[in-house]
Amino acid sequence: MTTPTGPLSGYRILDLTSVLFGPFGTQTLGDWGAEVIKIESLTGDSWRTSGVFRNRGMSGQFMAVNRNKRSIALDLKHPDGKAVLRRLIPTADALVSNVRPAGLARLGFGYEACCELKPDLVYAVATGFGQDGPWRARPAFDEIIQAASGFASAMGTDDEPAFVPSLIGDKICGMALTSAVTAALLHRARTGQGQMVEVPMLETLAAFNSIEMFGGIAFVPPVGPAGYKRMKARRPVRTKDGWLTMLPYSGANWCAFFEAVGHPECIEEFGVRDPVKRAQNIDKVYDRMRDIALTRTTAEWEELLLRIDVPHTAFTKLSQVGEQPHLKAVELFQDVEHPSEGTLRQARPPARFSASPAGVRRLAPRLGEHTREVLQEAGYAEAEIERLIESKAVGAAA
Repeated sequence: MTTPTGPLSGYRILDLTSVLFGPFGTQTLGDWGAEVIKIESLTGDSWRTSGVFRNRGMSGQFMAVNRNKRSIALDLKHPDGKAVLRRLIPTADALVSNVRPAGLARLGFGYEACCELKPDLVYAVATGFGQDGPWRARPAFDEIIQAASGFASAMGTDDEPAFVPSLIGDKICGMALTSAVTAALLHRARTGQGQMVEVPMLETLAAFNSIEMFGGIAFVPPVGPAGYKRMKARRPVRTKDGWLTMLPYSGANWCAFFEAVGHPECIEEFGVRDPVKRAQNIDKVYDRMRDIALTRTTAEWEELLLRIDVPHTAFTKLSQVGEQPHLKAVELFQDVEHPSEGTLRQARPPARFSASPAGVRRLAPRLGEHTREVLQEAGYAEAEIERLIESKAVGAAA
């Protein structure tokens, strides 16, 4: 393991999260230098067996959001398992959980109980729904949140909603969780005060979606319909031999585009110099662009659009994203050697810090891989550790 150098180096996070929303957020804290201890049940995070794996319990999806963590397996219903967590809490700067707050409180680890052990603790809960609302006890999954937030309506239509074929809600909320925990740690550094932080999925995704998709209903009373017309009009365009996205954006872009392709009459026809008229006609503008796109190959379009400085790109197949020219040049995807799972391809931390670089110090752990190590650091003698394992209060990898 390399020495942590990220901006959160020196902070310790207890990670009681599972699946994607929470683990993605805590992994980023780890990428940024924090020490993250992943506390799992004796059967482990269910994400361990989701997707494809070489060895059961170590799926590619799990390993993509659980690097820079150590794993300790605890039975939090066992008195001795509870005692282990109570011993760890005073050593931590933050505790992050996506166990429902009421359930965590029943186990004896509600906010107030944890603050008795660590008064300046940052206690962060990743919830499906805000705990001050009527849906606070409901289970939440990505599809539920896409549907309830209006995101699926924005993706499709009000009459025929559609899901984004990606766990977009979990991942957006995971980034929000990272930001919220970091902000609370900054507040603590300035004031000495810990606090409870809640990041609810529905509220987070609904706010995210509302930025441009409220459209006319952003005004009271509404001045137009909901939605953003340009979002509905934009689609990939077919070329002579493939697909391209081209995005003349400004009035100057559109003028340069229509002049370069021999259709200067479209400049006045669609009023592209005026952003208001252009927005009113955007569906017609895009339809004309799609017709014109069929006259050239993808390579010919890229040469032309680059020359006239119009934003564009060819499409990258999911199976070939590692070869996308820019991503390959910046080495976003890297092959790494996992001690038990072999060669993996993962994205490095994308954020850059010039003075305190983020980095990957350790790859995703096996279930309970670090139980003995963490307990030893907490002051448990070897005989005590063996007793805890034998009583099934804790679990440890072989």
